[in-house]
Amino acid sequence: MAVNLEDYFRSTFEDKLLVKMPEREDDHLTPATRLLEKRREMTEVEQALSAQKEEFQMKMESLQQRREELERKEYQLKESLLKFDKFLKENDSKRARAVKKSHDERELRRNREKEIDRLKEDIEELSKERDRYQKKLEKNSIFQKYMERIQESTDEFSEIREIIGRYDTLVATHLDLLERDQKNQDAIENEKGKLVKFTEDKNNEILYYNNQLAQLQTRLDQAQSKAVKWESRWTHIQNTAAKKTLLLGRIKIATHNLFQLVNKHLKQQATVPLENTSLQLDKIQMFIQDLSQITSEIKRVEAATHVSQA
Repeated sequence: MAVNLEDYFRSTFEDKLLVKMPEREDDHLTPATRLLEKRREMTEVEQALSAQKEEFQMKMESLQQRREELERKEYQLKESLLKFDKFLKENDSKRARAVKKSHDERELRRNREKEIDRLKEDIEELSKERDRYQKKLEKNSIFQKYMERIQESTDEFSEIREIIGRYDTLVATHLDLLERDQKNQDAIENEKGKLVKFTEDKNNEILYYNNQLAQLQTRLDQAQSKAVKWESRWTHIQNTAAKKTLLLGRIKIATHNLFQLVNKHLKQQATVPLENTSLQLDKIQMFIQDLSQITSEIKRVEAATHVSQA
């Protein structure tokens, strides 16, 4: 029985190799990347189809062997029937055994026919499965054609296999970039944590120094208040000192004038320095004491004279 391979593949591979175009959520992928993805999926479909073809070929070979075996047995059965008929004609005595053998042969034949029917059903099922696979193959052939058109439209790739290799490289690069990005994100988060801790430490340090600054400002205000007080006292002292200095100057001038009068009265030259007011006062004191003593002596003499005259 001739088998239509096209119908067989169409029925066999329809359900097993039909691969729907995956709906990618990566809308941001470039057309080249999507093309590589489709090529990878097409390669998987081709591999699956090749495996199914090999399996189908093995099944067909097994089925063919079984069919040949059935035909051979059928032929043998026919030969046996012919021999059986001849045997009946030649030896009627062996009829009973021949009938029994015929019955056995008929039973065997019925079993063989049942097996043939079962094999026919298997063949029919395999044919349907072949048709399904053939339909899937036809539906997925558009991907193969699409990849071929892409390969023909560019000079960058001489074979479709190169497009797949380029896609694999881009996928590996993308995964590597994602891993690097994750590491960078982890490093950024780590540095952010360090920055937060550093900021907190510095804020605490600034708060500490602000407290110290407030204390120092308080001490400065107190010191400035005391400075104003002492400046006021210093100004008072300076003013008092100026008055006393003026008074002292006047005293020194008056002492010097008295000293000059004493020297003039004593008819002596001034031997005491002008700045030595203390020594000048001593001279004036001595002169006054001498003058007082003389005055007292004169009064005493005058009093004694007055008493004697009386």
